[in-house]
Amino acid sequence: MGNSLVALSSTKKFSARAALVDLQESSRSMLSECFRQFGIDVVTMTGENSKRLSKEKFEACVIRVGSEAENVLESARGSRSNNRMIIYGLGGSAKEALKLSRYGLNAVFQEPLERPAALKLVKATQMLVLHEFRRYVRIPVITEVSLISGQNRFNASSVELSTGGMSLKSDHVVANGQAVEVSFALLTLPRLWVRGTVIWHKPTQKAFGVRFDAKDDRRLRVKEWVESYLDC
Repeated sequence: MGNSLVALSSTKKFSARAALVDLQESSRSMLSECFRQFGIDVVTMTGENSKRLSKEKFEACVIRVGSEAENVLESARGSRSNNRMIIYGLGGSAKEALKLSRYGLNAVFQEPLERPAALKLVKATQMLVLHEFRRYVRIPVITEVSLISGQNRFNASSVELSTGGMSLKSDHVVANGQAVEVSFALLTLPRLWVRGTVIWHKPTQKAFGVRFDAKDDRRLRVKEWVESYLDC
């Protein structure tokens, strides 16, 4: 029985690969287990051989948030094979994560890394990694967002983006029904402004959701970007 289980495990086929770049052994082990649970194989590499990201196809990448990440991600995004792969950060501050938003940082594993939280994040994003887009219409992406509401201006960071709206996090207090105008830029999408309305908020999590105004034609640029992202 034991030999049979070993044989099955060793012959299991994975439909996607995630690169784990410059991670400590404990983090590599835990994330490898999480990804493989959802049919995603892992390839571990150091910063020295991360040039593979510009030559080989990977569906995802996990890299420690910090200054060293920029060179690796710039090389990966410059590759036609990996210019739309899902990028996870590990650790770092919110400010450091936002510095990587220009590379299309999708989500961040918080440190200390805990298995339940890591598993939850992989589960939430697996459809994008596996290219099963019909079951996933929201794109996790981290970028700085500027908002205007009446005479007030404040900043937030995005969590997820869809053709109809986005979820965000901010220390600023908002209320359901509040009219806002949001501004952001994403990879190949130049900065734009779109009117919207706050449709939910969770004060304890400093999170809220904005639905784009259906009468604001500028939202169509977001729709085109999302559809292009999913087609890649």
